[in-house]
Amino acid sequence: MKKLTLILTFAIALTACAQNKKSQIESKNIEKMEVSNKQKVEELLKAIETGAQAPVGYINADNYTQHNQAVADGLAGFGAALGQLAEVAAKNPALTPKVNTVRVFEDGDFVIAHTDYNFFGPKIGIDIFRFENGLIVEHWDNLQEKVTETASGRTQIDGPTEIKDLDKTEANKTLVDNLLKDVFFGANPDKITEYISTEQYDQHNPAVKDGLAGLGEALKSLAEAGMAMIYEKNHKILGEGNFVLSVSEGIFMKEKVAFYDIFRIEDGKVVEHWDTIEKLVPESEAKNTNGKFNI
Repeated sequence: MKKLTLILTFAIALTACAQNKKSQIESKNIEKMEVSNKQKVEELLKAIETGAQAPVGYINADNYTQHNQAVADGLAGFGAALGQLAEVAAKNPALTPKVNTVRVFEDGDFVIAHTDYNFFGPKIGIDIFRFENGLIVEHWDNLQEKVTETASGRTQIDGPTEIKDLDKTEANKTLVDNLLKDVFFGANPDKITEYISTEQYDQHNPAVKDGLAGLGEALKSLAEAGMAMIYEKNHKILGEGNFVLSVSEGIFMKEKVAFYDIFRIEDGKVVEHWDTIEKLVPESEAKNTNGKFNI
């Protein structure tokens, strides 16, 4: 109960910060600490579990735009969602929030976090935060239910986390851009081996086995079942060194979805892939009007 009380306190602090925009909790002390944007994101996400209030000061109380379709806009919306989370967890301890951020990388003003959550149940999430003048002003995410068994035997989030090859960031982003155009969008699918390694392709999608053969088998199975995975539009490509994220929309299991794909690249080829796929909520049912893909 102590943890849930702390989480509820964190939710109240967010709401209070939104109502009293002139006083962000401990913001002056936070600025003096020279905390990196990556650290700010990790601390803010961890506060969902611990209830720590100081990370509230990392968010711009005057300007915080929310793109999660299930959360109302601004700090008040974030606080309300956490308040609801605490209430749900009080009734069912198995839903007590937990946060384990496994990998974090950044691209300019954007920070990307890949996290193992217990957030209204076990989930894997990819979050994007945008900063201005050291404060978070915008948030996007994509959440997928966590599974216990995967086709490859890997988890949805394990694998390397070290950021390398910073000098190849732009080349790797271009590689992913071309992979999407030629293979995911179907312009030149036969060029897949120019982008994905034929020797190593470690897969974390729950339904896909390792290697190009595993990918081909899964896509063929979906197509034969009349459930083809279709990428319709890419909205953003973000990357740092050997990690690149693409944010896209399309069709999966005959429903409109958001595709967040993380690729790890070595020597000019994709060698590993993680993703989250989330069903889109009709705009009429969304709790904010900011759009899932306005990035």
